[in-house]
Amino acid sequence: MLDYAALNALAAVVREGSFERAARALHVTPSAVSQRIRQLEERTGGALLVRGQPCVATEAGQQLCRHVERVGMLEHELRETLPALGMGGGEAGDERVTIRVAVNADTLATWFIAAASAFAAQEPGALLDLSVDDQDHTAERLRSGAVLAAVTALAQPVAGCNSEALGTMHYVAAASPEFVREHFAKGVGARTLAEAPSLVFDRKDRLQARWVRRICHRNVETPRHWIPSPSAFVEAACSGMGWGMHPVSMVADALREGRLVELVPGSTLPVPLYWQHARAAPKLLERLGAAVRAAAGSGPHALG
Repeated sequence: MLDYAALNALAAVVREGSFERAARALHVTPSAVSQRIRQLEERTGGALLVRGQPCVATEAGQQLCRHVERVGMLEHELRETLPALGMGGGEAGDERVTIRVAVNADTLATWFIAAASAFAAQEPGALLDLSVDDQDHTAERLRSGAVLAAVTALAQPVAGCNSEALGTMHYVAAASPEFVREHFAKGVGARTLAEAPSLVFDRKDRLQARWVRRICHRNVETPRHWIPSPSAFVEAACSGMGWGMHPVSMVADALREGRLVELVPGSTLPVPLYWQHARAAPKLLERLGAAVRAAAGSGPHALG
Protein backbone atom coordinates (compact mmCIF):
# COMPACT_ATOMS: atom_id res chain seq x y z
CA MET A 1 0.00 0.00 0.00
CA LEU A 2 1.18 3.49 -0.80
CA ASP A 3 1.49 5.96 2.07
CA TYR A 4 -1.00 8.64 1.03
CA ALA A 5 -0.08 10.97 3.87
CA ALA A 6 3.44 11.01 2.42
CA LEU A 7 2.16 11.36 -1.15
CA ASN A 8 -0.04 14.29 -0.11
CA ALA A 9 2.98 15.89 1.55
CA LEU A 10 5.00 15.52 -1.66
CA ALA A 11 2.19 16.97 -3.78
CA ALA A 12 1.77 19.87 -1.35
CA VAL A 13 5.48 20.77 -1.46
CA VAL A 14 5.46 20.73 -5.28
CA ARG A 15 2.24 22.76 -5.38
CA GLU A 16 3.25 25.29 -2.71
CA GLY A 17 6.95 25.45 -3.56
CA SER A 18 8.35 24.94 -0.06
CA PHE A 19 8.16 22.67 2.99
CA GLU A 20 6.93 25.54 5.17
CA ARG A 21 4.00 26.50 2.93
CA ALA A 22 3.12 22.85 2.41
CA ALA A 23 3.05 22.34 6.18
CA ARG A 24 0.67 25.29 6.61
CA ALA A 25 -1.60 23.93 3.87
CA LEU A 26 -1.70 20.50 5.52
CA HIS A 27 -1.87 21.88 9.08
CA VAL A 28 1.17 19.88 10.19
CA THR A 29 4.74 20.87 11.07
CA PRO A 30 7.49 21.32 8.45
CA SER A 31 9.42 18.53 10.17
CA ALA A 32 6.46 16.18 9.67
CA VAL A 33 6.38 17.04 5.97
CA SER A 34 10.14 16.51 5.70
CA GLN A 35 9.95 13.17 7.51
CA ARG A 36 7.15 11.88 5.29
CA ILE A 37 8.97 12.80 2.10
CA ARG A 38 12.24 11.33 3.36
CA GLN A 39 10.46 8.06 4.12
CA LEU A 40 8.83 8.09 0.70
CA GLU A 41 12.20 8.67 -0.97
CA GLU A 42 13.70 5.80 1.01
CA ARG A 43 10.88 3.55 -0.15
CA THR A 44 11.14 4.57 -3.82
CA GLY A 45 14.92 4.47 -3.75
CA GLY A 46 15.57 7.89 -5.22
CA ALA A 47 15.09 11.64 -4.93
CA LEU A 48 11.55 12.91 -5.46
CA LEU A 49 12.29 16.61 -4.98
CA VAL A 50 14.95 19.06 -6.02
CA ARG A 51 15.21 21.23 -2.90
CA GLY A 52 15.34 24.90 -3.74
CA GLN A 53 13.31 28.10 -4.06
CA PRO A 54 10.91 26.79 -5.18
CA CYS A 55 11.14 23.04 -4.65
CA VAL A 56 10.40 21.10 -7.84
CA ALA A 57 9.64 17.46 -8.46
CA THR A 58 12.02 15.07 -10.15
CA GLU A 59 10.65 12.86 -12.94
CA ALA A 60 9.79 10.20 -10.36
CA GLY A 61 8.22 12.83 -8.14
CA GLN A 62 6.09 14.07 -11.04
CA GLN A 63 4.79 10.55 -11.61
CA LEU A 64 3.74 10.28 -7.98
CA CYS A 65 2.13 13.75 -8.07
CA ARG A 66 0.10 12.75 -11.13
CA HIS A 67 -1.04 9.66 -9.27
CA VAL A 68 -2.08 11.76 -6.27
CA GLU A 69 -4.05 14.10 -8.54
CA ARG A 70 -5.93 11.23 -10.15
CA VAL A 71 -6.67 9.62 -6.79
CA GLY A 72 -7.86 12.97 -5.46
CA MET A 73 -10.30 13.37 -8.34
CA LEU A 74 -11.61 9.83 -7.89
CA GLU A 75 -12.09 10.44 -4.16
CA HIS A 76 -13.87 13.69 -5.00
CA GLU A 77 -16.34 11.65 -7.07
CA LEU A 78 -16.81 9.16 -4.25
CA ARG A 79 -17.65 11.94 -1.80
CA GLU A 80 -20.41 13.06 -4.14
CA THR A 81 -22.13 9.68 -3.82
CA LEU A 82 -20.90 8.86 -0.29
CA PRO A 83 -20.83 12.20 1.57
CA ALA A 84 -19.83 10.53 4.85
CA LEU A 85 -16.36 9.97 3.39
CA GLY A 86 -15.74 13.69 3.60
CA MET A 87 -16.51 13.99 7.29
CA GLY A 88 -13.48 13.93 9.57
CA GLY A 89 -10.68 11.42 9.78
CA GLY A 90 -8.32 13.23 7.44
CA GLU A 91 -5.90 16.08 7.52
CA ALA A 92 -7.09 19.52 6.59
CA GLY A 93 -6.71 20.09 2.88
CA ASP A 94 -7.13 16.37 1.98
CA GLU A 95 -10.66 16.91 0.70
CA ARG A 96 -9.68 19.45 -1.93
CA VAL A 97 -8.21 18.39 -5.24
CA THR A 98 -5.98 20.53 -7.46
CA ILE A 99 -6.07 20.17 -11.25
CA ARG A 100 -3.04 21.44 -13.18
CA VAL A 101 -3.79 22.93 -16.60
CA ALA A 102 -1.55 24.65 -19.18
CA VAL A 103 -2.95 27.55 -21.24
CA ASN A 104 -1.50 30.18 -23.54
CA ALA A 105 -1.46 33.77 -22.34
CA ASP A 106 -3.98 35.12 -24.87
CA THR A 107 -6.47 32.39 -24.00
CA LEU A 108 -6.07 33.21 -20.31
CA ALA A 109 -6.51 36.93 -21.01
CA THR A 110 -9.67 36.46 -23.07
CA TRP A 111 -12.08 33.54 -22.58
CA PHE A 112 -10.51 30.95 -20.25
CA ILE A 113 -11.32 32.68 -16.95
CA ALA A 114 -15.02 32.38 -17.82
CA ALA A 115 -14.50 28.62 -18.03
CA ALA A 116 -12.47 28.51 -14.81
CA SER A 117 -15.07 30.58 -12.93
CA ALA A 118 -17.96 28.42 -14.13
CA PHE A 119 -16.09 25.27 -13.11
CA ALA A 120 -15.12 26.68 -9.70
CA ALA A 121 -18.75 27.60 -9.00
CA GLN A 122 -19.86 24.09 -9.93
CA GLU A 123 -17.03 22.33 -8.08
CA PRO A 124 -16.17 24.25 -4.86
CA GLY A 125 -13.99 21.36 -3.69
CA ALA A 126 -11.68 21.65 -6.68
CA LEU A 127 -8.80 24.08 -7.23
CA LEU A 128 -7.09 25.00 -10.50
CA ASP A 129 -3.34 25.42 -10.93
CA LEU A 130 -2.89 27.25 -14.25
CA SER A 131 0.50 27.53 -15.94
CA VAL A 132 1.14 29.75 -18.96
CA ASP A 133 3.08 28.81 -22.07
CA ASP A 134 2.93 29.48 -25.79
CA GLN A 135 0.07 27.64 -27.52
CA ASP A 136 2.65 25.74 -29.59
CA HIS A 137 4.34 24.50 -26.41
CA THR A 138 1.57 23.81 -23.86
CA ALA A 139 1.32 20.25 -25.21
CA GLU A 140 4.90 19.67 -24.04
CA ARG A 141 3.74 20.18 -20.46
CA LEU A 142 1.01 17.63 -21.05
CA ARG A 143 3.51 15.21 -22.60
CA SER A 144 5.90 15.57 -19.65
CA GLY A 145 3.11 14.98 -17.15
CA ALA A 146 3.41 18.45 -15.62
CA VAL A 147 -0.31 19.02 -16.28
CA LEU A 148 -3.40 16.86 -16.84
CA ALA A 149 -4.97 19.10 -19.50
CA ALA A 150 -3.96 21.89 -21.86
CA VAL A 151 -5.24 24.40 -24.37
CA THR A 152 -2.90 23.89 -27.31
CA ALA A 153 -2.44 24.54 -31.02
CA LEU A 154 -1.50 20.86 -31.46
CA ALA A 155 -4.32 18.86 -33.06
CA GLN A 156 -2.56 15.48 -32.85
CA PRO A 157 -3.34 13.93 -29.44
CA VAL A 158 -0.43 13.57 -27.06
CA ALA A 159 0.12 9.92 -26.11
CA GLY A 160 -2.52 8.88 -23.59
CA CYS A 161 -4.66 11.95 -24.25
CA ASN A 162 -7.76 12.97 -26.18
CA SER A 163 -7.86 16.08 -28.38
CA GLU A 164 -11.01 18.14 -29.00
CA ALA A 165 -11.25 21.14 -31.32
CA LEU A 166 -12.28 24.33 -29.49
CA GLY A 167 -12.35 26.77 -32.40
CA THR A 168 -10.00 29.30 -33.94
CA MET A 169 -8.42 32.38 -32.39
CA HIS A 170 -7.84 35.03 -35.05
CA TYR A 171 -4.87 37.41 -34.77
CA VAL A 172 -4.47 40.77 -36.46
CA ALA A 173 -1.23 42.65 -37.18
CA ALA A 174 -1.93 46.15 -35.86
CA ALA A 175 -0.28 49.35 -34.66
CA SER A 176 -1.26 52.90 -33.82
CA PRO A 177 -2.17 55.18 -36.78
CA GLU A 178 0.84 57.39 -35.99
CA PHE A 179 3.19 54.40 -36.05
CA VAL A 180 1.80 53.22 -39.39
CA ARG A 181 2.20 56.68 -40.93
CA GLU A 182 5.78 56.92 -39.70
CA HIS A 183 7.00 53.44 -40.61
CA PHE A 184 4.75 52.18 -43.38
CA ALA A 185 4.06 55.25 -45.52
CA LYS A 186 5.64 53.37 -48.44
CA GLY A 187 3.65 50.21 -47.75
CA VAL A 188 4.11 47.04 -45.75
CA GLY A 189 6.86 44.88 -47.19
CA ALA A 190 10.12 43.17 -46.39
CA ARG A 191 12.11 46.43 -46.34
CA THR A 192 9.74 48.40 -44.09
CA LEU A 193 9.11 45.45 -41.77
CA ALA A 194 12.87 44.97 -41.35
CA GLU A 195 13.13 48.53 -40.01
CA ALA A 196 9.91 49.04 -38.02
CA PRO A 197 10.05 48.06 -34.30
CA SER A 198 7.80 45.13 -33.51
CA LEU A 199 6.26 43.70 -30.33
CA VAL A 200 6.83 40.06 -29.40
CA PHE A 201 5.38 38.32 -26.34
CA ASP A 202 8.34 36.06 -25.54
CA ARG A 203 11.08 33.93 -27.15
CA LYS A 204 8.58 31.19 -28.04
CA ASP A 205 6.16 33.53 -29.80
CA ARG A 206 6.21 32.74 -33.54
CA LEU A 207 2.98 34.46 -34.58
CA GLN A 208 4.73 37.55 -35.92
CA ALA A 209 7.20 35.46 -37.95
CA ARG A 210 4.36 33.40 -39.43
CA TRP A 211 2.43 36.52 -40.43
CA VAL A 212 5.51 38.14 -41.98
CA ARG A 213 6.16 35.02 -44.07
CA ARG A 214 2.59 35.13 -45.34
CA ILE A 215 2.92 38.78 -46.36
CA CYS A 216 6.49 38.74 -47.71
CA HIS A 217 6.77 35.06 -48.77
CA ARG A 218 10.08 34.85 -46.92
CA ASN A 219 11.54 35.28 -43.47
CA VAL A 220 12.31 38.83 -42.36
CA GLU A 221 14.18 39.75 -39.19
CA THR A 222 12.52 42.67 -37.39
CA PRO A 223 13.64 44.86 -34.46
CA ARG A 224 11.81 43.59 -31.38
CA HIS A 225 10.47 44.80 -28.05
CA TRP A 226 9.77 41.86 -25.71
CA ILE A 227 6.56 42.41 -23.71
CA PRO A 228 5.30 39.29 -21.85
CA SER A 229 1.90 40.68 -20.78
CA PRO A 230 -1.23 40.63 -22.99
CA SER A 231 -2.64 43.87 -21.58
CA ALA A 232 0.73 45.68 -21.69
CA PHE A 233 1.23 44.33 -25.21
CA VAL A 234 -1.95 46.07 -26.40
CA GLU A 235 -1.09 49.23 -24.47
CA ALA A 236 2.36 49.34 -26.06
CA ALA A 237 0.85 49.06 -29.54
CA CYS A 238 -1.70 51.79 -28.86
CA SER A 239 1.05 54.09 -27.57
CA GLY A 240 3.04 53.76 -30.80
CA MET A 241 5.84 51.61 -29.40
CA GLY A 242 5.63 49.02 -32.19
CA TRP A 243 3.39 46.74 -34.21
CA GLY A 244 2.30 43.31 -33.03
CA MET A 245 -0.04 40.36 -33.43
CA HIS A 246 -3.19 40.75 -31.31
CA PRO A 247 -6.23 38.52 -30.75
CA VAL A 248 -9.00 40.22 -32.73
CA SER A 249 -11.44 39.97 -29.84
CA MET A 250 -8.98 41.69 -27.49
CA VAL A 251 -8.42 44.72 -29.71
CA ALA A 252 -11.86 45.01 -31.34
CA ASP A 253 -12.65 48.23 -29.45
CA ALA A 254 -9.25 49.76 -30.22
CA LEU A 255 -9.69 48.97 -33.92
CA ARG A 256 -13.23 50.34 -33.97
CA GLU A 257 -12.18 53.53 -32.17
CA GLY A 258 -9.15 54.04 -34.41
CA ARG A 259 -6.54 53.66 -31.67
CA LEU A 260 -5.16 50.73 -33.66
CA VAL A 261 -5.22 50.03 -37.39
CA GLU A 262 -4.42 46.91 -39.37
CA LEU A 263 -1.09 46.90 -41.16
CA VAL A 264 -2.60 44.93 -44.05
CA PRO A 265 -6.43 44.94 -43.97
CA GLY A 266 -7.97 41.49 -44.20
CA SER A 267 -4.76 39.61 -43.36
CA THR A 268 -5.76 38.01 -40.06
CA LEU A 269 -3.83 34.92 -38.97
CA PRO A 270 -6.00 31.99 -37.80
CA VAL A 271 -4.74 29.79 -34.94
CA PRO A 272 -6.89 26.69 -34.27
CA LEU A 273 -6.96 25.68 -30.60
CA TYR A 274 -7.60 22.29 -29.02
CA TRP A 275 -8.42 20.97 -25.56
CA GLN A 276 -6.22 17.99 -24.76
CA HIS A 277 -6.69 16.01 -21.57
CA ALA A 278 -5.68 12.70 -20.07
CA ARG A 279 -7.62 9.80 -21.54
CA ALA A 280 -10.07 7.93 -19.29
CA ALA A 281 -10.32 11.13 -17.28
CA PRO A 282 -12.21 11.23 -13.99
CA LYS A 283 -15.57 13.00 -14.09
CA LEU A 284 -14.07 16.11 -12.49
CA LEU A 285 -11.74 16.62 -15.45
CA GLU A 286 -14.63 15.92 -17.84
CA ARG A 287 -16.64 18.68 -16.15
CA LEU A 288 -13.75 21.09 -16.52
CA GLY A 289 -13.61 20.17 -20.20
CA ALA A 290 -17.31 20.90 -20.57
CA ALA A 291 -16.82 24.34 -19.01
CA VAL A 292 -13.86 25.00 -21.33
CA ARG A 293 -15.84 24.05 -24.43
CA ALA A 294 -18.78 26.20 -23.36
CA ALA A 295 -16.61 29.28 -22.70
CA ALA A 296 -14.67 28.85 -25.94
CA GLY A 297 -17.92 28.83 -27.91
CA SER A 298 -19.74 31.76 -26.33
CA GLY A 299 -19.25 35.27 -24.98
CA PRO A 300 -17.46 38.33 -26.40
CA HIS A 301 -14.18 36.42 -26.78
CA ALA A 302 -15.66 33.26 -28.34
CA LEU A 303 -13.42 31.41 -30.75
CA GLY A 304 -14.39 31.38 -34.41
